[in-house]
Amino acid sequence: MSTHPNLIAFTTITRREIVRILRIWPQTLLPSAITMTLYFVIFGKMVGSRIGDIVPGVGYIDFIVPGLIMMAVITNSYGNISSSFFGAKIGRHVEEMLASPMPSWVILTGYVTGSVLRGLLVAVIVLLISLFFTRIHLYHPLITFSTVLLTSIVFSLAGFVNAVYAKKFDDIALVPTFVLTPLTYLGGVFYSVNQLGTPWRQISHANPILYMVNAFRYGLLGISEISMGVAYGVMVGFAVVLTAVGLTLLDRGVGLRS
Repeated sequence: MSTHPNLIAFTTITRREIVRILRIWPQTLLPSAITMTLYFVIFGKMVGSRIGDIVPGVGYIDFIVPGLIMMAVITNSYGNISSSFFGAKIGRHVEEMLASPMPSWVILTGYVTGSVLRGLLVAVIVLLISLFFTRIHLYHPLITFSTVLLTSIVFSLAGFVNAVYAKKFDDIALVPTFVLTPLTYLGGVFYSVNQLGTPWRQISHANPILYMVNAFRYGLLGISEISMGVAYGVMVGFAVVLTAVGLTLLDRGVGLRS
């Protein structure tokens, strides 16, 4: 029984991305492990011991664990596809794929799947590291996994759009530095948004990362400052819009065909 060509193409792209991630693991996996360990030591143990409970019954280190995991997932999912696809664009591999009978959705799905797998792998690594500093109570496994998956998909797609428009490697670093980092730190990773005053609390609700962090925190700790329905609506909405944008860019060959 023959295998469908689209499945072969998807498997090939995904396998290439996985091999790339594992081959250069000191660049793709190790940095997150080291960075998050430092966060746990400095913010969790040293600072957290002086803050106490951030919300009743939840210590500071327990509160920030979900946010730190999500921060690692966001940066790795975004960074993986933006650098990988941009490298393929510079090497003219993308033009070869566009010239083949391979549909645009196969190309996009293959690259996104590779980035999502890296995001999930990093999430597991950071979660295991957190067990050395605190105890994790998995209250809602389905919400926990679906939130990580949706978040990774959203930022993989965002990284893809960045890679399409990027003309040099410096363009890849602009968005993580000036957009992702501020949004992540202002997304309720290290603090409760309910502790903010007006108008900062209202402004924070315009940050999509706030909904992702709170949904994941609800899955792990059973607490959230955001409605789960709204949080999933935001994540699914961004995923749908960015998928449409990514497919349109591929179909039109924007920034890809010389």
